[in-house]
Formats: sequence, C-alpha cells, structure tokens
Amino acid sequence: MSHLSQELDRYLTVRRGLGYDLGSDESVLRAFITFAERNGAEHISTALFLQWQAAPGHASLQTWAQRLGKVRQFAQWLGGLDPAHEIPPKGLIPGRPRRPRPYIYSRMEIEKIVTAASDLSSVQGLRGLTFSTLFGLIAMTGLRIGEALTLDRDDVDLDQGVLTIRRGKLGKARLVPIHASVAAHLHTYAGERDRLLGYPPRSFFATDRRNRPRKATARYNFAQICQRIGLRKTQQHRRHGCGPRIHDLRHSFAARTMIGWYRAGADPTREMLKLATYLGHTTPESTYWYIEAVPELLELAARRAADSSDEETAQ
Repeated sequence: MSHLSQELDRYLTVRRGLGYDLGSDESVLRAFITFAERNGAEHISTALFLQWQAAPGHASLQTWAQRLGKVRQFAQWLGGLDPAHEIPPKGLIPGRPRRPRPYIYSRMEIEKIVTAASDLSSVQGLRGLTFSTLFGLIAMTGLRIGEALTLDRDDVDLDQGVLTIRRGKLGKARLVPIHASVAAHLHTYAGERDRLLGYPPRSFFATDRRNRPRKATARYNFAQICQRIGLRKTQQHRRHGCGPRIHDLRHSFAARTMIGWYRAGADPTREMLKLATYLGHTTPESTYWYIEAVPELLELAARRAADSSDEETAQ
C-alpha cells in the first residue's frame, strides 16, 4: 500500500469518527489515488488533478467541480502533514454546486419498485426481502440511505414505533416516529430475517452473508430495478445508467407531505419546522427548497400567497 493510500485510510477514519457521512467521497478519492499511484505520483498537485480529468471517460463539469471539492479537502489534510502537497485552486473547474431537481415518484411507481425489489433472487432469499423493505422504509419515512443502512437492531423500537438515528447528517442524532403500518412491515421483515439467518444479527438490515448492506450495493440493486420497470434505460455490463435515484424516495416523501398540508389548509410555516426536524435537515432552508424544486408545490404556495393577499385587501 502506498503512502497516499495509507493517508487516505487515515483521513476517512478520522472524518467518520467525527460523524461525517462521507457519501461518495470515499469512492471518488480512491479512484483519484489509484490514478495517482498508476502514474507514479507521490504528492497531490493541480497538474495531477487535471491529468485525471483528461483521462478517458465522461463526466459533466458539474461532476468534476464536485470531485475537485473532495480532492481539495483531502489535499488540505495532506498539506498539513507535508507542504510538498499542492491544494488545487477552488475555481479550477468552472461551475458551482447545485442541487439536481428531484424526481417525485408516484405511489404506483413506488409500489412497482418495492414489488420488483422483492423479486431479487439470492441463495437464502434475503436479498429481495431486505431491499424491498429498505426501499419501502425510505419511501415511507424520508430517511437518507445511509441512515437506514446504519440502523442496528436495537435502534428499531417496534413496540413504541420509533427509530433512533444515531448518526444523521453531520453526526446529529434524532428520533423518527413511524406509522403503525410501517412498524408492522418491519416486524415481519425482522422475523423472516432471523429465520433465514438462524439468529438475530446486530444490524437491522442484513445480506445473505450476514453483513450490513453497503450503499454501493443498494444503489446497484436500485438501478437494476429501475431499468427493469422502465424508470431507467436498460444498460449493458451492469451499468447503473441515469435516472431517478434512491434519494428521490426521500424527496418524494417530503414533497407529498408538503402537498398534503396545502390541500388540507394547514399552515405551512408552522408545519415546516416539524418536517425539517423529522428529516434531520440542518436548516429550515433545506426544507423550503422543495417549494421551488417541485412545480406542484410552487403552484400551491403561489396560490396560497395570492389567497392571503386577497383576504388582506378585502379587510
């Protein structure tokens, strides 16, 4: 193992210890370090990053701008240990981070996803059971994929109907109440999981190999399901393709909840803080973003604002 690989392992361990959900950081940085090692580089530099960008392959400038941010953070870590490392300039790749417009699944599409996931085959039959339950849970609670996968058995209180999220975004913990119907599905899953494995594992979600499923595995299975039901174009060589994501199940939950407020005449301002807390958003602005991102929500919000203006004028 090279010095850069050793430092990357240390860097990832420290950040995880601080409670960070690294998401795609690890895969991006490992790909970069693999490229550096293949080219005999011992230090990070701007030229090395540009060589990586110019290597065969295709990605948008937006993607490369995001990758630059991840590499810059790692380079800053390395620079504190060895000044020979160069931190690529922030504006090296044009473009600014922006949140992609969410895909809002219909209830029928979510049903198709859960049903198709249950048909996934494996030696012990746990694959289909686990991923259908996992995707259904995210759709019904708006959990992040990492939050759902890191649930331990003791974090799921089915008697009280509460999930304990010990490490949400930025390491924040929270309690997530669940509907009785969701608790019933989780209870059924837990019983069948234990029967197939022969004992109750530590992690709530488990694979045939008795391991906790990884994010990459969940995303792969989700991509294959979406291709099968027509939400993504069929790909060769097990590629994921482009299209709706697991995270859009979370977006769909939030959007449907907010649409329900407007249709029921509830006060969105009062309800927004509850939803932000439930979803584990660091700021309410992250929740308000859905109003601009989802056309139906924007229309409902504009109609509510217009009605309020008319009432004030009438008074």
